[in-house]
Amino acid sequence: MSEHRRKTPQPQGGGRAAARRAAQQSSGRRAAPSRGVTSESPSGSHGGDSPYGGRAEARRAAQRGGGGSRGGGGRRRGGGGDSGHEGPGRGRGRGSQRPAKKRFIDYPRAGKYGLRRWVPSWKLVSGLCVGFLGLLMGLAGLAYAMVTTPEVKNTAKAQNNVYFWDDGTQMVATGGEVNRQIISYGQIPEAMRNAVISAENKSFEHDSGIDPMGIARALYNMATGGQTQGGSTITQQYVKNSYLSQDQTLSRKFQELFITLKVTNETDKKVIIRDYLNISYYGRGASGIQAAARTYFDKDAEDLNASECAFLATLLKGPTYFDPAGVPEEDKEATKAKNTARAKKRWKWILDEEVKDKRLSQAERAKYTEFPDIKPPRKSAQLGGQTGYLVDLAKSYALNNAEGMTANKLAQGGYEIHTTFNKKKVKELDAAVQKVYDSKIKPKKRPGTDTHVQFGGGSVDPKTGAIVAIYGGQDATKHYTNNANPTGAQVGSTFKPFVLAAAMEYGKRDPSLGEDQGLSQREQVSPLSIYNADDKLKIKKYNGQIWTDENGKEWLQANDGHESKGNITLREAMQWSANSPYVQLGMDVGTDKVKKVAIDAGLKDDDSMADSHVPSFSIGTSSPSAIRMAGAYATFAASGQQREPYSVTEVKHEGETIYQHKDVPKRAFDPDIADNVTDVLKNVVEKGTGTPAQLPGRDVAGKTGTTDENKSAWFVGYTPQLSTAISMYRLDDDEKNANRKFEKMYGTGGERTIHGASFPAQIWHDYMAEAMQGKPVVTFPKPGPIGEKVYGGGAQSPKPSPTTVDSPSPSASETKSPPMSPSPPAPDPSDTCSAWDWNCQNTNGGTNTGADNGGAAGGPTTGPSPSSTLPGSGNGNGNGNGNGNGNGNGGFFGGPAG
Repeated sequence: MSEHRRKTPQPQGGGRAAARRAAQQSSGRRAAPSRGVTSESPSGSHGGDSPYGGRAEARRAAQRGGGGSRGGGGRRRGGGGDSGHEGPGRGRGRGSQRPAKKRFIDYPRAGKYGLRRWVPSWKLVSGLCVGFLGLLMGLAGLAYAMVTTPEVKNTAKAQNNVYFWDDGTQMVATGGEVNRQIISYGQIPEAMRNAVISAENKSFEHDSGIDPMGIARALYNMATGGQTQGGSTITQQYVKNSYLSQDQTLSRKFQELFITLKVTNETDKKVIIRDYLNISYYGRGASGIQAAARTYFDKDAEDLNASECAFLATLLKGPTYFDPAGVPEEDKEATKAKNTARAKKRWKWILDEEVKDKRLSQAERAKYTEFPDIKPPRKSAQLGGQTGYLVDLAKSYALNNAEGMTANKLAQGGYEIHTTFNKKKVKELDAAVQKVYDSKIKPKKRPGTDTHVQFGGGSVDPKTGAIVAIYGGQDATKHYTNNANPTGAQVGSTFKPFVLAAAMEYGKRDPSLGEDQGLSQREQVSPLSIYNADDKLKIKKYNGQIWTDENGKEWLQANDGHESKGNITLREAMQWSANSPYVQLGMDVGTDKVKKVAIDAGLKDDDSMADSHVPSFSIGTSSPSAIRMAGAYATFAASGQQREPYSVTEVKHEGETIYQHKDVPKRAFDPDIADNVTDVLKNVVEKGTGTPAQLPGRDVAGKTGTTDENKSAWFVGYTPQLSTAISMYRLDDDEKNANRKFEKMYGTGGERTIHGASFPAQIWHDYMAEAMQGKPVVTFPKPGPIGEKVYGGGAQSPKPSPTTVDSPSPSASETKSPPMSPSPPAPDPSDTCSAWDWNCQNTNGGTNTGADNGGAAGGPTTGPSPSSTLPGSGNGNGNGNGNGNGNGNGGFFGGPAG
């Protein structure tokens, strides 16, 4: 064999060098352009690899992405190019193939064919999973960082205001948007916390607030249209109730998830369990553990035992189905029998779970074998009867006196308002009024006279000013106006004690001095002073000038029943409620001074105070409230020491006292003045128009009052321990009518006329007899002498008769005064229909008729008279029919005639 057959010549541009250059290019290095080399072999390809084979092998290697590929058996790697130079895709000997470029995500997979090319590798799958989870975690972290805990809903914070009687017992929980009273963590018994945790969320104290399985289950059920489910942990339920709506939607569920995590990380577990129990609904309108304890057990939450706590925890599962009383109106399956069975089963289970969780000892568990005694449901309307009026009065007082309290804050609730109201006295006053309604007021029988009859009342402790009882109307849920507050009903002759007090305080002005002269130039008036009590007395100014109104008309003051009593003492004038003496006394002292004394005693200078520039001001054209009248008379009972009537002793909010009543007495007038007024009013009850108010064995002072045309009647009286005012009136329409008018009460209750000595005095007597039962007998202070015996209204001081008279003077006989009329004797209870006898059927105080000559009729009063007549019995200027100048519209003790 020739030499050249045994040894194949090496191509100049191929072989190992070409392979190296191809490897360099496949690794990313740029290859230098190769120079063409011609084979030296004369025989071409004899005995060697075909150049075509080399190129195909290179192409296949390039497709596989590897280096050089193996050729046919026995063939050398690589091959020279047929063009004498190297180019892309050309065979270059061993290792000359260029591998494919690597991709970050090898999909579709390179170098794979058919189905394998589209099946992802395990690396790709695992990488995608890790990346997706990382993305989710990043988004979750971003969402958590961005979410903020929203404000607690107002409905979750809303709670009741709790009102208490004067003995500290609860009167009613009301006034907030819901029946709730938020209490502190320490006030929630440990047994309640344990019961709820064992029943609802055993891991509560150390979990993150999320139950992943519960969330997944809820999401799955909602996505598939199954039964919706709420959050399963205590924290989730707290978040749902406090921050979110009750909609069962995916978006709300995601909100709940992130807010729950946030709340768990930022809020102490004690706060969560406290707020959860204060917010949750327990049925029967009760929200919160305190309201639930009151509703089901009539006790405070802190007094609950483990058995009662287990029952209340049962209700958290759904009060509609676990209230033993049954709620069939909400679901036909919620019957009393079924609910009781469900409640007992779950109650027992909760107690057993507490034992398993070591939250309740076995010995303690053994005590509770009987289902707890649960109170029957009560009506949700808690403000019926007098309660609504009491709450209204206390709420108004608290808003005006408690620092920082506003109507909006009060509406949110959470206040404890301790009142002065005595439960027993409130019931007694209500019963006394109801007795009159039941026995006398018959609107069906006498619709023209007995419809819209109203009573009001207030009772005040003179030693403190505390309002112990009121009567606001028959039912606060039906009659909304509180009759213990101002109603517009004039007080009539019950105003006269302020005129007498002003006369003793400031004195009668000297007619020769100016109007503004001080006390030093006045003469202090004694109750024994003499004044003219004639009917149609011509009223004068303090200086003797005739008083006239803006139209120039004189004021002729009428008495009740047009009775004329001549010259009598102020004590007797109060006893018989004569008008003319006190109208003139007011003019002599100054009606401005009368007004000042009334305000000093406790009345308010507001819309209820009438015009003090007219003579009738002294006999009660003002219309203060029953509470104010009781408070003003209490000043007399307290010997001139005035205390502002109040209805609230203390206000607390979230355990902090924000208001505490302070006793701030002030001296209205000297004790001698107050005690003398009391002595005069005591005589009214003992001998005068107020005898129906007598309480045997007790000192009682008081005054009757009746107003123009029988449109209102009053009795205000007091013992040393208690002052009470009762009013009566009629209105012509319901409360929706803004233009309501007071109606005459002739024939009301079957009585010919209504006076303070009739129904008001009867109510006063019945109430005070009960209220004073068991109280020690206390007498009024004995008054000392006061002032001077002055004369007014035309009454003349008696003068010594001359010893010798030469000849009678013609004028003397004309001016000779008749002898002063003696005081009428006190009525004998056995007499009937004697003069001024209040006991007669027709003598419960007559009526004042009009003034003559177009004058103004006097103000209200009460004065029994056997000759009392209905309007029209008087003659004004010959034919007045009780009206001044025939058409003066002079009333029964009222203001000026037209």
